[in-house]
Formats: sequence, structure tokens, C-alpha cells
Amino acid sequence: MVNKPNRKCFLEMLNFEAQISKQLNNIKMSTLVGKKAPSFKASAVVNGGEIVNDFSLDQYLGKNHVLFFFYPKDFTFVCPSELHAFQAALGEFESRGVKVVACSTDTEESHWGWLQMPKNKGGIQGVTYPIVADTTKTITEAYGCMAGEYEYDMDGNLTASGPMIAYRGLYLINKEGVVMHQLVNFFPLGRNVDEALRMVDALQYFEENGEVCPANWHKGDAAMKPSFEGVANYLASH
Repeated sequence: MVNKPNRKCFLEMLNFEAQISKQLNNIKMSTLVGKKAPSFKASAVVNGGEIVNDFSLDQYLGKNHVLFFFYPKDFTFVCPSELHAFQAALGEFESRGVKVVACSTDTEESHWGWLQMPKNKGGIQGVTYPIVADTTKTITEAYGCMAGEYEYDMDGNLTASGPMIAYRGLYLINKEGVVMHQLVNFFPLGRNVDEALRMVDALQYFEENGEVCPANWHKGDAAMKPSFEGVANYLASH
């Protein structure tokens, strides 16, 4: 049995190691842009009410771009406005070959229940794209948008430094499974779906044409060749 002084030293050592690990993890996960999107398998609700097991983004590799977004909680306030906004624009995303997938740390049963609630009652009835249930919180952590960290106090009790739910993270993933765009908002700040579509258009234009998309670029606007001559010609006329 560990005596109290030794136990305290042991816990201090564990906390020190945990803090170093967290710092290294924060350095590694500060951005996923240019890196492979973390793979996972989890339960999800699809088609507005069907619970499936082992849902994975891997099913889209080589076939579709993916817009994967996190939201904090079911049955809350800003969140349903975002989920409905993405549903309203779903046809635009699908016409571009983009799969929209949502995720929170709620259970699949919670997702299912919220999907049964009408929009005029604060629910998300009518949302048809997949909603992943990250009940273990490992997906949220892997994508670097967890609000808080677990740690042990000096008495060996597990504590949390935050609510341990997802920030409003959004990730645009290409067909090879690489994150090309990332956005993370704090809880009160809803996202702009039109901006998400603009990012899709910019990425696909670059992939198809090899030209880069300058500030405030929209589909149909002039882009530029990635060269000194290209930027000079663009700036000369804009």
C-alpha cells in the first residue's frame, strides 16, 4: 500500500506526465489541415431516424468530398439552427458530390429523439444526413475540438476542466481523406453555411483547374495562376 507522502508524489508525477502529454497533443492537433482525417467507427442516425452501427467516413474515400461538422449538444439553441441550415443547403452540397455528416457527444438515442421533434418545437425533424454519436468522446478529441480535458487531482479523483462537449468544429475533407479546410467556433457562434459552400467550390475549382482562389472568391469569379506573373495579372485587374 502506498503511504500518503509517496502517494502524493506519485500523483504529482502522473499529473506532470499528463500535462506534458496534453501539451504535445495540443501541438500536434492544433490543426488537421493537410493531414489525414482521423478514422473512426461509431453509431449514427441516418435518413432521419434509422440507427446504424459502425458508421465511418471511410465509406466515402475515393468517391466523395465530406463536410464533417461537430455541434455541442442535442436539444439546445444555436445547434438546431445550424442543423436545419445544412439540411436546407443539402441539395447544393450533394450536387457538388459532397457528403454532409454531423456529430456530437450525445447518444444515438438522443439524436433519434431530437429528430422526432418538429422544427417549430425546437427539434430537428426533417434532417436526413447522418448524425454520429460520439458517446466515448474519442472522435471529438481526435479532431481537436473538445471543450475541456480530463485530469486527476491530488486525491486521485478524476476531474474535468470543461464541459467535455464539442466546440463547433467543421472539416472539409477531400476524396483522399485529407482535411483541406478547418473551422472551430466557440459555443455561441453559429456557422455560415454559404461560407462552407464557398470553401467547397474553391477546393473543387483548384482541384479541377490548378488555379488558386484569392480573397472573397466565389464560383464564377476569376482565379489566379500560382506564379508571380499570375498574381501580378490578377491584382492589376482587381
